[in-house]
Amino acid sequence: MKKESGGLFEKLLETQQIFKNREYLRPTYIPDNLPHREEQIDQLARIWVAPLRGETPSNVFVYGKAGTGKTATVKYLMNELEKTGDEVSRKIEVIHLNCEVVNTKYRILATLANELRGKIQEKDPDAEDLPDQVPMTGWPTDQVYSVLLEILELEEQIVIILLDEIDKLISKGADDVLYVLTRINSDLANTKTAVVGISNDLNFVPQLDPRVVSSLGEEEVLFPPYNAPQIEDILKKRAEMSFEEGVLDDAVIRLCAAHAARGHGDARQALDLLRNAGELAEQERATKVTTKHVTKAFHKVERDKMEEAIRTLPEQSKLVLLSALLLQERKARKIGTGDVYDVYSALCRQNGLEVLTRRRVSGLISELDMMGVLNARVISKGRYGRTKEIELNVESIQARAAIEDEMYVKDLNSITSSKQEKLG
Repeated sequence: MKKESGGLFEKLLETQQIFKNREYLRPTYIPDNLPHREEQIDQLARIWVAPLRGETPSNVFVYGKAGTGKTATVKYLMNELEKTGDEVSRKIEVIHLNCEVVNTKYRILATLANELRGKIQEKDPDAEDLPDQVPMTGWPTDQVYSVLLEILELEEQIVIILLDEIDKLISKGADDVLYVLTRINSDLANTKTAVVGISNDLNFVPQLDPRVVSSLGEEEVLFPPYNAPQIEDILKKRAEMSFEEGVLDDAVIRLCAAHAARGHGDARQALDLLRNAGELAEQERATKVTTKHVTKAFHKVERDKMEEAIRTLPEQSKLVLLSALLLQERKARKIGTGDVYDVYSALCRQNGLEVLTRRRVSGLISELDMMGVLNARVISKGRYGRTKEIELNVESIQARAAIEDEMYVKDLNSITSSKQEKLG
């Protein structure tokens, strides 16, 4: 066994390597140079030079579609800001929170307090007079706020609170914390704070309380989508660091850039696509990455994105989609909204769940259509009104697996059996 195992690894080590370092293609990597974002970098630098002069920085709202370099640019500039602060003896702390994860008023205030407390302890393990760490549940919110103020006032400093995916606070009903954070300076003497919000939702600000809008929107910076030549340029630079010399066919980068440009200029998608293509070539033990690998990788990435979208659907939307999938599996020639509603109602009743109205279910079908999970074409039935004819854009087995991984639905077989005659 040892000899066979050794032979196996020796054989793998002898195959030509595709990657030098694939980490440069991952979204977590922040490059030292951010091409095609010079204008946005200059705008933000002009705003954030204020704390280096000892002035209170403005609150900033940074927005643009996914993959336009918002978070990478902000993190890059924040790193530079902290380093320059050390050089000019200005204490600047940046606290980065992802509102997809930390998404309640209590948790945001508690996390801020604990992060700042941890930074003090890291620099001075014997620091005295530090308040206790805030638990993630259990305290009154005003007590958590008091502890946060106490920690902020321990040192003279400027604290920048970076809220990534800030729009998630609205969907979680936690946007009231923004009012607190944008007004916190009035309760501080030694420390000054600023809020930086990053969002993919261009319509986020109008949904906020007008009092928050006036504070959060002091400065706004828009990140437009990249075009195909810009994405191609970004990919070339990363490819040089990531791949062994000569392993990429000439058309590979161009094809990755074209796919991403069609998908609203998402550079992150282009980098994922290039990395996936390289990994497929690696699995096949190919000596080169070709457009064939890019095409395969594109279908895989799209399938993975669709599965993730299905997993994160609300429960009622999952039930509506599952109803359409069950109908499709029973070879229904044409799936109408009435058919979907019948199966959906049966699923809800058998699982003890609320049955929504036909109108609401029709709205959920429209939302699934907008996501690209299905196509819902409106068909006129003359004096009998209109209906939606539904066609699924997802593979049944994978979509059902994604739904059933997230929720348990009982008695599926009995539902499909009872509908067999109708669907024939």
